Parts: sequence; structure tokens; C-alpha cells
Amino acid sequence: MPKVLGGSLAAHRDEVRARVFAALREQLYERGFDTVTLSGVAAAAGVGRSSIYNHFPDRQALLVAFVEHEAARYVADLEAALEAAPTPAERLAVFVRLQLQRLAEFHLPPGQALTQALDPAAYRRIAAHADPISARLTAIVTELGVAEPAVVVAMIAAALGARQLVDVPADELPETIEAAVRIVLAMAGAAT
Repeated sequence: MPKVLGGSLAAHRDEVRARVFAALREQLYERGFDTVTLSGVAAAAGVGRSSIYNHFPDRQALLVAFVEHEAARYVADLEAALEAAPTPAERLAVFVRLQLQRLAEFHLPPGQALTQALDPAAYRRIAAHADPISARLTAIVTELGVAEPAVVVAMIAAALGARQLVDVPADELPETIEAAVRIVLAMAGAAT
């Protein structure tokens, strides 16, 4: 009989998922999605190979579940951080900082590469998690009263998705992020 972690089946499921997601996160960071295997993730997570298949039937399902988990966590963090910012300009600065910090932490392949690695349904599920984030950016830019909010949102989103911004030495990352904040605020005509 398999060992149950955490004292209950629900706690066991949560613990297995936490371990698997931590192992996947590390493998994505070190090697990218193309090299990820369920057996490799299971071994790194310290769970049985058959156990991982009980939770995730294939690596696409694993990646989708991981992105759903991380996106929910990110949206909660984003909302909490934005609530503490009293003005639209400060909310935009918070949004930019958090987006770039998370981009630096996560190493999923860019959209085009991901479309080739996943079937269309899995890709759509992953892409849908950007909707609440885009909606929040649109709300902030609209609050700023810019003349062309859709254009400004698209430009900000494109700029914040550029890995080159965060692919800098770790000691340069904070200043790079602050430079990006200043540039985005100027682009949106906002001052903090």
C-alpha cells in the first residue's frame, strides 16, 4: 500500500502536488520543458513513478496544472500588492515590478515555442491564465486616463514579456527592473 503523506488523502494530494511542482519548477529553470519527463519529475520530487501518473496523465497535463497553480498564486499576490498602492501610477509601478520579478523566476518557453510543445487545447488553457492579469493592467492604464489604452496595454505587455529584460546578472536585476518601471511609467504618461 502506498504511503500517505500529510495524514489525509487531501493533505497527501496537496503534498504530492507541492513536491512535484517544486521539482518541475527546478527542471524548467535548469533545462526547459523539452527535457522534462514525468519519471524524472517523480524521482526529483521523491514520489513514485506510478503515483505521479495518478495525478498527471502526461507532461502536458503536468505543465497545465503547474501553470494554473502558479497563475492563481500570482494573481493573489498581484491583487494584494495592488491594493496597497494608493494611486494608478503606483499600481502600474507595482504591476511592472511584480511581472518582471516573476518573469525572472520562471522559465517556460516563450509563446511560440510553447505552441509547438503543447497540443492546442493545453496551450489555450495555459494562455487563458493571462486574461486576469491583462484585465488588471487594462484597468490600471484606463485609470491613468491615457488616450489610447488598448495600444498602451499592448506595448506594456510586449515589453514586459521580453526575457532580455531579466536575463541579466542577479546583482543587476533590481536596477534593471527599476529602469523598466521608469520607462513604462513614462510611456503611460504617469508619475509616481
